[in-house]
Amino acid sequence: MTPPPRYEVIGIQGIGEVRRGDDIAALIVEAAARQSTPVLAADLLVIGQKIVSKAEGRVVKLGDVTPSPIAIAMAPALGKEPPLVEVILRESRRVVRMAQGVIITETHHGWVCANAGVDQSNVDADTVALLPEDSDRSARQVRDRVRVLAGVDVRVIITDTFGRPWREGLTNIAIGVAGFAPLRSYLGERDPAGRPLQATILALADELAGAAEPVMGKLDRIPAAIVRGLTLSAAEEGSKPLVREPARDLFR
Repeated sequence: MTPPPRYEVIGIQGIGEVRRGDDIAALIVEAAARQSTPVLAADLLVIGQKIVSKAEGRVVKLGDVTPSPIAIAMAPALGKEPPLVEVILRESRRVVRMAQGVIITETHHGWVCANAGVDQSNVDADTVALLPEDSDRSARQVRDRVRVLAGVDVRVIITDTFGRPWREGLTNIAIGVAGFAPLRSYLGERDPAGRPLQATILALADELAGAAEPVMGKLDRIPAAIVRGLTLSAAEEGSKPLVREPARDLFR
């Protein structure tokens, strides 16, 4: 009898505080080995953006930021300090909307999110963390380094927590991908009734980012997890296919 499909998610504990220049891949491989769940071939590593940003030096002290006149003008209505507004604007390609103390922007990566992904949680006081400059590159670097350290090929997702239109609550999504296709298309395949599927493209990387978040948590100091037992199609597309083209975006 064929066993039922399944996979597991394993939180990686003991990574500790990450500083600029730290080897993220080494920290993950070593911590996974210490807890007797070593990284294996075909594992998917799901890594929180914050430790990647810290290791890459994507951290800014607000006291070192000189706000522009536009940031100073916007700050009172948003209830934010001008240096924070300035950092958000610098990280943005365009402002989508401002309301209720939140700036919705499109980042230089093409992601639409609150405050350009600029985050004040889990960093030092008067400090903010920025998204990695190129999360796909970050994911590839971790994948390549794990190959050297552990001698195995893995897949990698870099995640961040985004809000969603029409839905309450936040969810983890993939902002960086290495080693597998982020979308799974069923277009042209037929359902059990024989009807061809015309619009079914699953955001597989986002689904897996969300699946890993409950074992990582926001306050549990578990910034990475192993997803094990899935067969993922090898690809080097990165996360870009997850960004909808402007011509097909009905809400732009």
